[in-house]
Amino acid sequence: MSTLVFGHKNPDTDSVTSAIATSYLKNKLGFDTKPCVLGNIRKEAKFVLDYFKLSYPTLIENVKTQVKDLNYDKIEGISADSSILHAYKLMEDSHLRTLPIIDENKKLLGIITMKDIAMQLIRGDVNHIKTSLSNIASDLEGKVLVNCHDIVNGKLSIIAFYYKTIAGTLSEKDIIIVGDRYDIIEHAIDSKVQLIIITGGNEIPEKYLNLAKENNVSMICVPSDTYTTSKLINQTSFVSSIMKSDILKFEECEYIDDIKEDISSTNFRYYPVVNKDNVFLGFIGRKHLLDSNKKKVILVDHNESAQSVDGLDQAEILEIIDHHKIGGISTSIPINFRNMTVGSTCTIVYNMFKENNIEIPYEIAGLLLSGIISDTLLFKSPTTTDIDKKAVVELNKILNLDLEKYAMEMFKSGTSLEGYSIEEIVNMDFKEFNLEGLKTGIGQVFTLDIDSIFNKKDEFLDYINNTKYDICLLAITDILKEGSYLLYKAKDKLISTAFNIEANQGVFVDGAVSRKKQLVPKLTEAIKIAK
Repeated sequence: MSTLVFGHKNPDTDSVTSAIATSYLKNKLGFDTKPCVLGNIRKEAKFVLDYFKLSYPTLIENVKTQVKDLNYDKIEGISADSSILHAYKLMEDSHLRTLPIIDENKKLLGIITMKDIAMQLIRGDVNHIKTSLSNIASDLEGKVLVNCHDIVNGKLSIIAFYYKTIAGTLSEKDIIIVGDRYDIIEHAIDSKVQLIIITGGNEIPEKYLNLAKENNVSMICVPSDTYTTSKLINQTSFVSSIMKSDILKFEECEYIDDIKEDISSTNFRYYPVVNKDNVFLGFIGRKHLLDSNKKKVILVDHNESAQSVDGLDQAEILEIIDHHKIGGISTSIPINFRNMTVGSTCTIVYNMFKENNIEIPYEIAGLLLSGIISDTLLFKSPTTTDIDKKAVVELNKILNLDLEKYAMEMFKSGTSLEGYSIEEIVNMDFKEFNLEGLKTGIGQVFTLDIDSIFNKKDEFLDYINNTKYDICLLAITDILKEGSYLLYKAKDKLISTAFNIEANQGVFVDGAVSRKKQLVPKLTEAIKIAK
């Protein structure tokens, strides 16, 4: 099972590119990883991926434990035309209590249990049998002498009488068991019964074999005596005759949280696992719920549960690579945690390539450079460090890009808001925080088209004011003016105190381009003052 590498919800360019680059690095180091995203890829990130001709990461909704993550029992199924005795021997030899019945495409038809076999012995119809000649011959260690019917289905009789006693009682649907009573055998052939089972293992004269062929009567010779044969013959019936087809089963992609109630409310020992096409995969029981393989994950560009994937508490975090403040994620075992005060997660990943002496190919260099340019706003963000700048210089030796031209093309592509709803714009890059006990949500959108938002200012405010947060703020960042316009759900006094401005909806805060370095710290301090 591949380790999943992903950034935060509402993935920005740094989050997407660092996930892909980290996955590439880990795979080069011998690990099995897959880059993923937790939401729709934004235009800017799409521009980067398309520019460097790279596939989009896999979209995942959660990392909750699924049935396929369990160490369930892998068992080979048997066909519906297998015999009950064959099923019993297989279960006995393999120490099983349940077997799956499957078709030629391995699709699940039903199951059979030891209890089903026992109840068939007690309550089964001993006077009727439906099976194949090959089942009878195999189970009774006999030999097919005449094969006129591959499938036999009819009334079963054990004949030990003088043939005149049974005269007129046999028909074409009968299956008879008899010893070396040739008068009975000849009478049964003349009556055109379906099948004659001859016990004792004696040689049968050729004339009876020829006569059976002429009258379309199948004939089997078995070595056991008549009593033993009569005891076992019903066990040669098709297993489909006693299998359960109306059963509780689970698809491999179902979540454990969703199936626990079904399992707790029923008393079955095992439950079949199938794929979406009903192909049988194995059995699960209550014991397997306690022994699951958690999904393994590597987090990049975030380390707070509220910003991460649903079901993270059910996964095993192997590593975190981030450049934000330490959040609330906890682990049960020590992990690798790489956290640096740089402007981009891609800067950290770049240095990991260098530390491990892994060559950076053109496409990955393009991703890393793009992530750094995006998160530092081409070094205009206060989060920018000399480490970020040095990384871009080194990466561009591989790429030979006109940085200003490429950055503007990327920003222009990414800042277009055409086609987005108000909800999508607010949540495009939205993160949740707990600031001094207040539930706070801060969205940030970078755009060169400020008017497209202010033309719908009232609608944006209506949406923001109806959010669940105590404080909600949307920062519309103008890359060229190097500042942000603020729309907010908060008291004007709090905004004025935080940013040293005269607060009003849509106010411009010069130099405020970083949520991490400016918006969150200043709001936090203002809240403390207000208290």
